[in-house]
Amino acid sequence: MMEAHATGATRLSQPVNRMTVGAEGGADVTKEVGPAQPRSLSHDRVTLVVDGTHFVVDPAVFTTYPDTVLGRMFGRARQHSFTRPNAKGEYEIAEGIGANIFRVILDYYRFGMLHCPEGVSLAELREACDYLCINFDYSTVRCRDLSALLHELSNDGARRQFEVFLEELLVPAMVSSAQEGERECHIVVLTDDDTVDWDHDHPPPMGEENSQIIYSTKLYRFFKFIENRDVAKALLKERGLKNIRIGIEGYPTCKEKVKRRPGGKSEVIYSYVQRPFIQLSWEKEEGKSRHVDFQCVRSRSVPNLITAMGEGPTRPGATPTPQVDELDRLNGPAPPGLDQ
Repeated sequence: MMEAHATGATRLSQPVNRMTVGAEGGADVTKEVGPAQPRSLSHDRVTLVVDGTHFVVDPAVFTTYPDTVLGRMFGRARQHSFTRPNAKGEYEIAEGIGANIFRVILDYYRFGMLHCPEGVSLAELREACDYLCINFDYSTVRCRDLSALLHELSNDGARRQFEVFLEELLVPAMVSSAQEGERECHIVVLTDDDTVDWDHDHPPPMGEENSQIIYSTKLYRFFKFIENRDVAKALLKERGLKNIRIGIEGYPTCKEKVKRRPGGKSEVIYSYVQRPFIQLSWEKEEGKSRHVDFQCVRSRSVPNLITAMGEGPTRPGATPTPQVDELDRLNGPAPPGLDQ
């Protein structure tokens, strides 16, 4: 497949004649990038090194999409030394991207389409497109594995949708908790049709007394899928939130019946529904808090006050046991001589 350009590119291919391109992909690379500017083949071809594989290409092909990373590297910015070759005159690019993935990337610049062959991970191709600022959607990607393609497209849609939910629904609930002096927030997502009717005198036992409630059937349906919960958790981490837990829990909505206990006490039985919840914090982890507990404890009993003050007699050669703050004892190494 390279015969059409063999005469025009032979001299330039000699410096990288150590199988400079892949056995199959290399032929495709040099064949298709030339026709765009046939007169520039013998002057402007460059060698790209990706994952140890050499690709000899015409840089003019990258200018078709100037907003991508490769378009910027070999576009006008290249005149200002935006991209520098190594000592051999080769450009080492796309670190972390495999050669088989880069062959697919080159197809995008040649044909405007990403054809993902069998054996190539669509998830890795997606990461490469994100890194190189290449549009990844159904208009640019073709893949035989529709399940993998739709999964990636669903992740994109879920991220965009959750960004809206976050700003319109979740952030106001977090702000409300913060204004009350809380350092964390527990949010329960109910449907628009759910009704909460608790007995004023006998509320249900709740693990989170200050739960925020959001009525949104759309958000409820969003969190039904564990994949969407993973996307949401990743986005919340990117926004700097900590100790994030997203799941499904039983939430009491209304009282079902009242039981009379001996002695005149009443017990209210509530009806529970399974609803999504989010628990998160915007402060440091509890174990790493800067709070100082001034209550000191000893690791063993003290027979009298004089011994506790260190004024009593000790065994010859014995090392006095120091007092240790409980927080230091839990989070730091034990001092020498401290009995555990």
